[in-house]
Amino acid sequence: MKPKVFLEFIEITSLIASVFPFVLGVMYAYYNYHTINVVNTILFFIAANLLQMAVNANDNYQDFIHSDDDEEFKSQTNVVGVNNISITTARTITYSLAGIVAVIGLYLVTRVGLPLLWLGLFSFAVGYFYAAGPRPISNTPFGEIFSGVTMGFIIFLIAAFVNVYSVESLNFSFLWRILLASGIAIFAISNIMLANNICDEQEDKRNNRRTAVFYFGKKVMLRVFALSYVAGYLCLIVAILIGVLPWLSILTLLSIPFVWHNVHVFFQNQVKRETFVLSVKNSVTITMFFTIAMGAGIWLNL
Repeated sequence: MKPKVFLEFIEITSLIASVFPFVLGVMYAYYNYHTINVVNTILFFIAANLLQMAVNANDNYQDFIHSDDDEEFKSQTNVVGVNNISITTARTITYSLAGIVAVIGLYLVTRVGLPLLWLGLFSFAVGYFYAAGPRPISNTPFGEIFSGVTMGFIIFLIAAFVNVYSVESLNFSFLWRILLASGIAIFAISNIMLANNICDEQEDKRNNRRTAVFYFGKKVMLRVFALSYVAGYLCLIVAILIGVLPWLSILTLLSIPFVWHNVHVFFQNQVKRETFVLSVKNSVTITMFFTIAMGAGIWLNL
């Protein structure tokens, strides 16, 4: 397999979605606990990105093998069919990536403790069943929730926990503070899935995919799409007020004009090839502003 095809199969460009929550989690640990475990941080960075690659590969593989009635999708859209990747090769790459993640993850468990095992198993389960099984998560009303929580919260949580496990336990107090701090990332990432489902409303109806848009309708879910960004910014403000984020993190609000412009454009036209990308741009914009603002706050002690 050519490197270009491999990178397309694992959707290398999507890794940015896991990098920002990872960096934010590490910075959260440093800001609140003044400690960084370099070895654990590097190991988790590798594992998180490899798992994202494995999930992307599995999504493409599962979509191909479950689209027997849609030859146009298989031959012209899906990366497996377009590049003539054999089923064996696709499966081998997917399972090999997952196997490497499992080895790194288990080693991290020996360093950090059993709580990390449960978080890892949850992430693995969501990653696999997101596109696999008789009723994939992506075909249910819960796709947005699972994608946002796994990418925005769990990655942030583990990135923080592998650095502070020796001084902090995985208790309710720790979890809800992390939840607030990562809330803006959770909502931004979940909106990517929501935008995808809004754009695919008619196609999903034809293929009997019962997403949230199917149950509540496009009009309602467009409002949810906009309000989710508002909820994310509110989480950020509360996290700053209770002291778990530096005050300069408030500069993340400077992203609002860019985000609002994209939301306005998306409201006018929900076409996959034209406007879906706006949700991705919003997620990157929000998490990038958040990362820079939080980093500046830590650097300047503000």
